[in-house]
Amino acid sequence: MRRFLAALLSIVLLLPTAAMAQMLLPGQAAQSKTEGLEIGTSTSEIAITSDFRGADLTIFGAVTNTDSLLLAIGQYDVVVVLEGPRENATVRRKERVFGVWMNTRSMTFEAVPHSYSMSSSRMLDDITTPLDLTDRGIGIDHIPLTPVGFVGNASNLGEFRQAFRRLQENGGLYDRDPSGVRFVSSSLFKASLRLPANIPNGVHTVRAYLFKSGNFITEKSVPLRVIKTGIEQMITDAAHSQPIAYGLVSVFLALITGWGASVVFRKD
Repeated sequence: MRRFLAALLSIVLLLPTAAMAQMLLPGQAAQSKTEGLEIGTSTSEIAITSDFRGADLTIFGAVTNTDSLLLAIGQYDVVVVLEGPRENATVRRKERVFGVWMNTRSMTFEAVPHSYSMSSSRMLDDITTPLDLTDRGIGIDHIPLTPVGFVGNASNLGEFRQAFRRLQENGGLYDRDPSGVRFVSSSLFKASLRLPANIPNGVHTVRAYLFKSGNFITEKSVPLRVIKTGIEQMITDAAHSQPIAYGLVSVFLALITGWGASVVFRKD
């Protein structure tokens, strides 16, 4: 009888502990959920015409499974980029030789984005560490620039990298806006990216990166097609599909134009 009462007492004492464990499980499961990211663009295709002067691309997004407290104190950050087609890029350095400017040195970087437009909720250095940005290739200053072939004097690598970024920014192909991402509600955000007038043709990629308290959480990407339309596309197609005929027509038009100019401006 005593053994039965002792066993019954131990079961009664264990019941609150089991109930508490069952009550904690749902909360623990909720805390283990990882934040998600969804994005969409205002258009999936950009048409380039003869009067194209650039455009603004709007990206809408939502952050899911957020922590309400961290969201309220602004611990979530979003970075959105539009990355152009990747190709090798050569940077050349000119120097004066016997009074004439000549290309003396060059360096080719492997598979770099032809264009790169970035918007963020604040300055990148305030979002996360430079090391994390470099590891993920986020931001103009952190795009991987890997030289092709033998580099030679490694001290020139940093100089050519800076020159490449400077040329791309001066040409409008690389752009950054540290305040281009705005949260329009507790979890919805809107980003604006600038498309330059000389944006390259091809398939571009829109990428969005989510950070929480300085730590990378997840990313999302969607494609964006940039195509030429009208006479520009006809000329491009002719140059690639029928290069011999395209060359002959170009030479013929050049001859006609030169002859016409000589007739018009001929001095009697």
